[in-house]
Amino acid sequence: MTTDMGMPPILSPEDADRAVLLAAPRGYCAGVDRAVITVEKALDLYGAPVYVRKQIVHNKHVVADLEGRGAIFVEELDEVPAGETVVFSAHGVSPEVHRQAEARSLKTIDATCPLVTKVHHEAKRFANEDYDILLIGHAGHEEVEGTAGEAPEHIQLVQGPDDVAGIVVRDPSRVAWLSQTTLSVDETLETVAAIRERFPELLDPPSDDICYATQNRQLAVKEISAGTDLVIVVGSGNSSNSVRLVEVALEAGAHAAYRVDDASEIDETWLEGVSTVSVTSGASVPEELVNGVLSFLSDRGYPDARAVHSAEESLIFALPPELRRDLKAAGRV
Repeated sequence: MTTDMGMPPILSPEDADRAVLLAAPRGYCAGVDRAVITVEKALDLYGAPVYVRKQIVHNKHVVADLEGRGAIFVEELDEVPAGETVVFSAHGVSPEVHRQAEARSLKTIDATCPLVTKVHHEAKRFANEDYDILLIGHAGHEEVEGTAGEAPEHIQLVQGPDDVAGIVVRDPSRVAWLSQTTLSVDETLETVAAIRERFPELLDPPSDDICYATQNRQLAVKEISAGTDLVIVVGSGNSSNSVRLVEVALEAGAHAAYRVDDASEIDETWLEGVSTVSVTSGASVPEELVNGVLSFLSDRGYPDARAVHSAEESLIFALPPELRRDLKAAGRV
């Protein structure tokens, strides 16, 4: 149970010095919701198994739930039998992966987040205009691999300000930057500033690449972190945006901040001497996992959470067109 920020809960004498703050917004973003629903509807429509290349979203509980329904997660397409249905994850894939799928006669459903697709389009446009593209992101992340695959001969990865000195470009007047959508806003701007110092004519993307949900969740965690004793971020360890939330919380003034997949990972010692606990979750986290953390705190004498609203979100993305077409043909819409 939570109460609005403007209506603080009535505290009992024993917990009057304690508080739990709950970030809003938190949890599922529009892209994650679309991707998870895509797999669920594909299973309902086509029947099990439905194959998914990589984790559909970076959350082990979501993946385990879909596996229980009949989804099979694979690392690469050669693990998918020819002719089967495969869903591409929210993080996007390169054109080479699409070619591989076509060569194996796979039925593909592309659940790439539309905001990631936007970055792919920007990469292709900059490459067509013969720019050197500096992609800010983390090596090995699926989203980075997918974006880089759009124009590998034009793109080089920049993981942070320390990489800037080693950048080599053909023409300093024709350099553009893009970024992974789930990075820390502040750290990305720091990297961009370092790049611009070397290349003053650096071209910005037409809009910020860091997605609205990532920005909103970082803003929300800042709101609940200043001066708080403990911040608990719910999210999996391979979730870039969840890991960034811990870093943002500490930078915003939290005395301590930890990431957990669920309440079972909370260390009781974290609560020693702690009066104020703030809670948030990454963009691929189901709300029941947050509720589990709140119940854990309640069982240890903490009051009901007080929601702190920093932004409103109403964006909804349509399902992939190939899935919508099949749903319509089956009379499911």
